[in-house]
Parts: sequence; C-alpha cells; structure tokens
Amino acid sequence: MSIPKKNLISLILVLPFYLLNAQELSKKDSISNENLKFKYKQLIIPTLLIGYGVIGLASDDLKDFNLGIRNEVTDDIDGKLTIDDYSQYAPALSVYALNLCGIKGKNNLRNRSIILGTSYLLMSGTVMGLKSLTKVERPDGSGFNSFPSGHTATAFAGAEFMWQEYKDVSVWYGISGYIVATGTGFFRIYNNKHWLTDVAAGAGIGILSTKVAYWIFPYVNKHIFKSKKNISTGMIAPFYNGNQMGLGMILNLK
Repeated sequence: MSIPKKNLISLILVLPFYLLNAQELSKKDSISNENLKFKYKQLIIPTLLIGYGVIGLASDDLKDFNLGIRNEVTDDIDGKLTIDDYSQYAPALSVYALNLCGIKGKNNLRNRSIILGTSYLLMSGTVMGLKSLTKVERPDGSGFNSFPSGHTATAFAGAEFMWQEYKDVSVWYGISGYIVATGTGFFRIYNNKHWLTDVAAGAGIGILSTKVAYWIFPYVNKHIFKSKKNISTGMIAPFYNGNQMGLGMILNLK
C-alpha cells in the first residue's frame, strides 16, 4: 500500500490545528482561576487518538496504512534527525522559560510544578505499562516496545501544559506548543521508530495525562503537598545517562 506524500504532509499540517480546536475552554471552566473542572467533552480528542491507536493493534487496514506510511518515509527520505529526543521536552520547559522572562502563566512555580509532575507520573506509568503489555515491534525492528510513543506522549503532555498555562495570555503560546509536539510525533515516524498508531496513542495519552493532572490538582495539593507549603526554589531539566533521556524535577519545599 502506498500513501501519497501530499496526503501525509496534509495530515501532519492539519493535526495540530484540529487538536487545538478541541482545546477551547471558557473561563467558567476554571477552579479558583487556576484549574479546570471536569467536562466530558474534554475527553473527546484524547479518547479518539488513544482509540485509534488501540484499534490499530488489531486492525489489518490500519496496519496496512501504517506500513504504507513507513514505506513512503523510508523510500523518499534518507538519513535521520534526532531532534525529537530534545523537542519532546521543549513545550514544558518553555513554560518555565517564559516565567523566567517575566511572562506569568496561570499558576505559580509551586502549583505548576506539582501539576507537571503529576502529569508526567500519569503519562509515564501509562506508557510503560502499555509498552510492556502490547510488545509491538518497532518499524526498524530495534525492539518490541513501539506502542505507544513515549516521546510523543511527553511532547503532548507538555503542549497541553503550555496551553493551559498560557492560553489566557496569548493563544499563540498554546499553538506553538502543539506545533512542536506534532513535529516530535512526525520525527518519530520519520526516524522509523514508531508507527502512526503509536504516535496517535501517545498524543492522546499525553493530552489526557495533563488534563487529569489539572482536574485532580486540588486534591493532590490538599492531601499530599499541603496547601500551606511553598516552593522556594525549583528546577526542571533534561538528563541523559548514556542510554536513556529523561526530564528531572527538583523542588525545595518549605
């Protein structure tokens, strides 16, 4: 099966704006102007993305579609770009960079750090659990941990984090985060590391993890971190140990 290149490019260009259209929330959705109330409609896009990925595990048609995209990429593109190893963290780190530049987001350092940490905990647990359960072979044959894409999940969790923190300041901050996240997913396919269904599921898991982190923040704040505690210092930075890359968070609570 051969997928026309123009169709693949159109899909990549349309995806971030399609996702952003589903992220529009009114001010009445906030809790004390900081967090989101649960609404079922907010589950639609991440559920569709995750559902598409899960169905792709058993659907011969979607497997053929995956294979067609992989063949199109490997036939027409030479070489690899490892930018996705770094771009996955860009949206989340941008939130802290903007704050350092004096552009304040929705939450203070303490609250947004707790929210991001909760999101990454939910996202990484879900991704690692599904990788161990499904054991899908990667397109390049390098392993059996293809589903879902962890890089994409990390990128979209950060993109949703950036959207929630800065959508009331400027919609373009949120759009830029989703464009970077979509680019990360594209490069996972470009580098022959993931199928389209892996990337779709990863995107859905990332978005949903951050949404859930905002929804449960009042409980986490009250019962785990105690609302009277403050963060005097905090730092989030990527790390590399020679084999794996990740994102570290250090918080100094008082």
